[in-house]
Amino acid sequence: MIAYLKGNLIQKKPNQIVVDVGGVGYSPWIPLSTYLKLGNINEKVELYTYTHLSNNSLALYGFSTEEEKDIFLKLIGISGIGPKIALNILSGIKACDLEDAIRQCDVTRLSLIPGIGKKMAMRIALELQEKIEKTEKVLGAIDFQEKEDLVSALMNMGFKRKEVEKIVAETIKTFTVKEGFEKLLRESLKKLAKL
Repeated sequence: MIAYLKGNLIQKKPNQIVVDVGGVGYSPWIPLSTYLKLGNINEKVELYTYTHLSNNSLALYGFSTEEEKDIFLKLIGISGIGPKIALNILSGIKACDLEDAIRQCDVTRLSLIPGIGKKMAMRIALELQEKIEKTEKVLGAIDFQEKEDLVSALMNMGFKRKEVEKIVAETIKTFTVKEGFEKLLRESLKKLAKL
């Protein structure tokens, strides 16, 4: 399965591009949101991709961000929504706005997407709301564990829990846990040094 492409953009259409990767041309289907983020012909391009295999076809789908790819995979997991409809949805609404609409069960907003009726909008909202909430709970648990690890490490260096908790909370808001434990620890230490 092809999960990622990095190469030169050699053809560009609103729904499909061709990327030259080491002399081989890959032609992924893309949503309009990805098309709008692409550079010019012969410029470097990076895409997160999904390879879809069905009974009679093999197709490649490309996305400018992992978030777009993730919501695409969630969409095609819904009965009755195939890759083309999922691309159409992502072409009609940004991935973050789609997640907000799902979280709020905003059927009116979802049904404004071209080609999505009220019934399909309701199905998307109901089926994906639970998946998005589960993902957020897992990420929240990871954030909490990272925060506790930072607090513990700083307390072992002689700082008091009260001052450490405040600084760690500020640091995580500024940098997020994706930055890595070491960077968060360094940034927390810088802030503690200014006290």
